[in-house]
Amino acid sequence: MKKIYLFIYYFVIQYFPMQPIPGYKLFYKIRYFFVKRIIKECGKQVIIKNKCYFGNGDRLKVGDRSQLGQNSRLGGQIIIGKDVIMGPDIVMMATSHAFDRIDIPINQQGSTEEQPIVIGDDVWIGTRVIILPGVEIGSHSIIAAGSIVTKSCKPYSIIGGIPAKLIKKRI
Repeated sequence: MKKIYLFIYYFVIQYFPMQPIPGYKLFYKIRYFFVKRIIKECGKQVIIKNKCYFGNGDRLKVGDRSQLGQNSRLGGQIIIGKDVIMGPDIVMMATSHAFDRIDIPINQQGSTEEQPIVIGDDVWIGTRVIILPGVEIGSHSIIAAGSIVTKSCKPYSIIGGIPAKLIKKRI
């Protein structure tokens, strides 16, 4: 049955409009209905914006009242806490390409070992943020738009830049 939900989601449901189109709340509920049956764990009142891609969803967990941003691309083992909001065009990848050997083209070396991404509770992820394998974002943190997050950050951090660095603490 999951494969049917997955098929319908990717070929129809993901394209349903979002706010401010009239009826957007119904479209959010329909997307939630499908995604709840696809991903590994899905909390209550999760909002999935349109064109969100998460593969077959087997390794994605999303907490209560969190949002998956428009055009987001989530790959690998990802745990998203409660009350997380994210802007559009977010990329989170828990795997990467192997490149250790110079005698073999990179595209023939396979991938590195998966390193889970963990997003704490009450985190705001700005537009077009990229989060790389193994990163943990502490609860109550903010990631500035356009940042590339290569290292973990502690709770209550405001981080930004390329690569993202601590800008200041929220407390």
